[in-house]
Amino acid sequence: MRNFENWETQDLEIAFDLEKNKKMPILEDWLSATTMFDNYTTQKIEKLQLKVLDFADYWNEDELKLQCISKMIDFALYDDSELYNIFSQRPLSATIKGIEIGGRVDFVLAKGKQKPTKPYFFIHEYKQETKKGSSDPKGQLLSEMLVAQVKNEDKNPIYGCYVVGRSWFFVVLNHKEYAVSRAYDASQPDIYVIVAILRKVKDYVEEMQKI
Repeated sequence: MRNFENWETQDLEIAFDLEKNKKMPILEDWLSATTMFDNYTTQKIEKLQLKVLDFADYWNEDELKLQCISKMIDFALYDDSELYNIFSQRPLSATIKGIEIGGRVDFVLAKGKQKPTKPYFFIHEYKQETKKGSSDPKGQLLSEMLVAQVKNEDKNPIYGCYVVGRSWFFVVLNHKEYAVSRAYDASQPDIYVIVAILRKVKDYVEEMQKI
């Protein structure tokens, strides 16, 4: 089995005939999301923005998850919905074109109680900002999304994002086409846009479950 960590974007494009589009209506619709914030949430987000500005250069991976990503998830995705649950470090695998792909996913929003049964949205929590390496977070995320596409056995798009320090990149996979957003900087006012985009995921999950 080839682990998610070992996939790079170019390898996926060649092995599974993936094509990157600079513009994809599904992604553009997602990125246009808007939301309202009450005063309490606005103050919390402002504090987090300043914290990211001060510490994003220094956080290691676990600190990035604890100090930033988990709080963003709480602002955007945590509720008492029966439509999905949030899972972390869960195994996921599938065989695609004769190639077994799998591993543990950092974060997946999926249908299921005890384990994810229908994945909708992934967050790939990457390295801290100052750590340079040969890993390809986009490729790792896309490999997870490809597995979800096969396991779901439907024609719905798969949503995801990967985080590198203060930068958030949003990705949509639809059939064999994918698109990637610009970098959204959580240390800047972009942080409100990030939360709005994350909140939109709940609307998509609700729509998919009605089909």
